[in-house]
Amino acid sequence: MANVIVTALAPLVWGTSYAVATEFLPGFDPFLVAALRALPAGLLLIAWSRARPPRGWWLRTFVLGTLNIGLFFGLLFFAAYRLPGGVVATVGAVQPLVVMLLSRVVMGEQLRPAAIGCALAGFVGVALLVATPTQAFDTLGLVAAFGAALSMASGIVLTKRWGVPMPLTAYTGWQLVAGGLVLAVVAAVRIDVPPAFDPRAFVGLGWLALVGAALAYRLWFRGLQKLRHAWQVSILGLLSPLIAVTIGWLLLGQSLTPLQLLGAALVAASVVLTQLPVVVAATGSA
Repeated sequence: MANVIVTALAPLVWGTSYAVATEFLPGFDPFLVAALRALPAGLLLIAWSRARPPRGWWLRTFVLGTLNIGLFFGLLFFAAYRLPGGVVATVGAVQPLVVMLLSRVVMGEQLRPAAIGCALAGFVGVALLVATPTQAFDTLGLVAAFGAALSMASGIVLTKRWGVPMPLTAYTGWQLVAGGLVLAVVAAVRIDVPPAFDPRAFVGLGWLALVGAALAYRLWFRGLQKLRHAWQVSILGLLSPLIAVTIGWLLLGQSLTPLQLLGAALVAASVVLTQLPVVVAATGSA
């Protein structure tokens, strides 16, 4: 259970990203924000670890960095700037189900109704937690949000499948750099004039890079090492919108409806139940 709690710290931190992006970085291009979040964090971890990917792992590192960091960050931030955060979070909540399906295809894991039922309950819980009647829908934003979920799900499964062949700090750092370079190229093409950086923007970027990327991703990849199934880690990601709503309630003066409270209970229950030994053992390999 200790490994579950440590891994859960990552999505708890990511849950602050919605508030940080909107309050500290309004008007910033999403790809630039994502690049500045990933690259400094990755370089710092690489300098700290002083380790490189082993022979034969450079391509895999680039693939994982693109899926877990580059494509995921870019699509997520793009969707967040075009859609209300609740819509982005609801679409992203399909990720555990996608991870279960990919785990079946890639690693031959046999899924059981208990795990699928918990993931569905978590999806409904997120929808109740963050949805509002006046939310607008943008087609490109929705496609980007689903693409982000698919990208991260693929990265999670491949991370579990391929393992961690180097020190965890270096493993995290090289993925952040690989993904950050992809994002930097896109940002350079999109942006004519860089935005003005004030102290508030530096605080926001510092939080996203040092805590939201360097620390959180290291904990996330550690969880993929320690926990038995990739979907156990993925479903912990449902804690992110739960924290985002809690921050809105505690710090931004937002109110909570009875449906939102029900959604929060469903999310919490789905996360807890999927970590119980009876559920984990019931979904072994085929």
